[in-house]
Amino acid sequence: MWAAQVLLAVIGISAGMAVAAGLFSFIVELGVIADFADRTHTGEKILFYEDCVALGGIVGNIIYVFHIGVPLGTALLAVFGLFAGIFVGCWAMALAEILNVFPVFMRRARIVRYLTAFVISMALGKGIGACLFFFRGW
Repeated sequence: MWAAQVLLAVIGISAGMAVAAGLFSFIVELGVIADFADRTHTGEKILFYEDCVALGGIVGNIIYVFHIGVPLGTALLAVFGLFAGIFVGCWAMALAEILNVFPVFMRRARIVRYLTAFVISMALGKGIGACLFFFRGW
């Protein structure tokens, strides 16, 4: 009986590692990290940034799976929420940029002159929607 449990644990850990490696390589392939390094003029530290992304995912999974409490309270939760939101927003924008969604949409809708207003309104809408969701509980 214990051999089956050990086998299931090994399969589960292996599958989890494969999925996590695929996700991290997808993030790196999208160019989110390279784009940030390019914009901040710190391209020589790109390997460090990629290691930090992988380490953050590993530590986050360990905290989630083993229910480890982090005793810094609401302040840390607010900082984590801010960074998580920035991460998800940048990932979505990088994916949209790779797929050339916005240029095609702008040309078809003939609103090229209003690109700045369009992007700002999307960001504000996403932020207001997130605030309504988290503060009102919808």
